[in-house]
Amino acid sequence: MICPRCSFQEDKVIDSRMSREGNSVRRRRECIKCSHRFTTLEEIVPTELFVIKHDQSREDYKPNKIREGIRRACWKRPVSEEQFYNAVINVQTEIDNLGIRDVPSEKIGKIIMDELKKLDHVAYVRFASVYRQFKDVDGFIDEIKSLKKSEK
Repeated sequence: MICPRCSFQEDKVIDSRMSREGNSVRRRRECIKCSHRFTTLEEIVPTELFVIKHDQSREDYKPNKIREGIRRACWKRPVSEEQFYNAVINVQTEIDNLGIRDVPSEKIGKIIMDELKKLDHVAYVRFASVYRQFKDVDGFIDEIKSLKKSEK
């Protein structure tokens, strides 16, 4: 693993933790050269999984896009690293459980929104604003009203 600080290619593993589901491992590492500590995530990536975009184009499934989308939605929210990590794993597990090779991007977005709704309502609205491409304030208001109705 390359150190993110000094780019040295040797490190030692300090700690390893398996997820509850058993499909990923978080490793805490320390660079041999500069002693910088960093975390890596190893996970099973399904082979031959593709995303079907809105324009019907097809691209390789990239778990990092999901992770970064959730991270952006949760930015500066009271979401712990563990909650974030579990949300990413839950989304990944649900996508895997679909059992299909070509997954529509709309389905992935819906799965992420469902997970964010359970995690943090502001993160949910942030993600929904990008995913649903609200054109004006009324779109936000309608989404917030539907969120409030689902709480009751």
